[in-house]
Amino acid sequence: MSPLLPLFPLETVLFPGVPLPLHIFEPRYKEMIGECLARKSLFGVVRAQDEGVTEIGCTAEIIAVTKKYEDGRLEIVTEGRERFEVLEVNRQRAFLQADVLFFADEPEKATAEEVAHAVRLHGEILSLAGAEQDLSQQEESRLSFQLAGSLPLDLDFKQNLLTMRSEAKRMRAVIAYFEAILPKLRHSLHIRQKAGGNGHSR
Repeated sequence: MSPLLPLFPLETVLFPGVPLPLHIFEPRYKEMIGECLARKSLFGVVRAQDEGVTEIGCTAEIIAVTKKYEDGRLEIVTEGRERFEVLEVNRQRAFLQADVLFFADEPEKATAEEVAHAVRLHGEILSLAGAEQDLSQQEESRLSFQLAGSLPLDLDFKQNLLTMRSEAKRMRAVIAYFEAILPKLRHSLHIRQKAGGNGHSR
């Protein structure tokens, strides 16, 4: 039996290779993170829901402790590593733990055309928000996670993406999602520019 994985339920979805800064203030999570730091071990990030936690999550590695407070609170930077399926939740500690099953991708890759299209759409979304695109250090097999993880997208979409076991399927889903939201983003920017340019909202 593998050791139980500590779980951190959050209203977010963590992807492999994507950073996640966290502010640790609850006593149970100060205890959990303290143990992870001492053992140099990972914990699992799962999306919190009304009925519990999602079945699919992603492990987080603590990359840095950026600030320690006198009362034990911590500012940390983590990064997603491996996806897992929650088999059974254990509630014996102050924080949740779980017996989990790790899983990997199927070999199907996205085509070069799909990758280029997704990157172009992602770049346009960032441009509309006044941000710059930086994909220089991303693995090709996880590019879909980087594209989706760098934007404040719908959490249901992100959770669904996390469950997909093929980069090709994820890339197609990302393209479809970007194509669906871009017209709305372009329209919103146009309205703002028009309002700011002439003093009128029409």
